[in-house]
Amino acid sequence: MSASLAPLILDFLEWVATGPHPYADVMDRWRTSCPRLTVWEDAVDQGLVAIHQRGNALVVEATPAGLRMLAEAGR
Repeated sequence: MSASLAPLILDFLEWVATGPHPYADVMDRWRTSCPRLTVWEDAVDQGLVAIHQRGNALVVEATPAGLRMLAEAGR
């Protein structure tokens, strides 16, 4: 993860950790078409968040690795 994205990824994880959040809400708030702002993609690729099926809905939750990253950052 680039140093410039680290604060944004921590912000994202902090928000997700209050979840679970519906996948559509996560995409509305965090998806971007800017190739330099890959917060969602980086968090998924690094295993910091996971997508789960809950009934008929997809939800996004922080993983233990994501929660550990937040704790290590003092958040």
